[in-house]
Amino acid sequence: MGQRFRGESQHKVDSKGRVSIPSLFRRVLESADPNWEKGKNPELVIVYGDHRNSCLDCYSMEAIAEIDAKIDALPRGSQKRKILQRLFHGQSYPTNVDETGRLVLPAKLREKIDLNGEAFFIANGDSFQIWKPETYEVEEVARTEEWLDDQDEDFDPLMLLDDQAGV
Repeated sequence: MGQRFRGESQHKVDSKGRVSIPSLFRRVLESADPNWEKGKNPELVIVYGDHRNSCLDCYSMEAIAEIDAKIDALPRGSQKRKILQRLFHGQSYPTNVDETGRLVLPAKLREKIDLNGEAFFIANGDSFQIWKPETYEVEEVARTEEWLDDQDEDFDPLMLLDDQAGV
């Protein structure tokens, strides 16, 4: 993957479920969509199946193709393959960014994360997530802060990169 999603942003969601995607995210979606060309709308896949997640996971076409290849490499009929196919194929929503840079989130997806009024976007490298802002604050920010508070005083998160086995 060339470009990566970076940053966070909050945007209004209208009554029809339309929400603007951060402009930097749109550039990454364009670069990671093999069918995109100037004047066309980049595609993405929203995965919503994991009931434990309080967010929508959004993948560029390049990122979802990598996941699909790993699923396809699993033995047919295996439990792992069946579960991953259900989560990433069956419980996903292929869509595209419209001409105005917006995404239309169907009611089912908005209801899954109790989204209304505002949407919070956070980058995840080769994907990004859409959250209800209050849920993100309660679940993710609190979890990260708690974890950091448990580290030694001189802890630097970059140290994790040198200790791949300890992650």
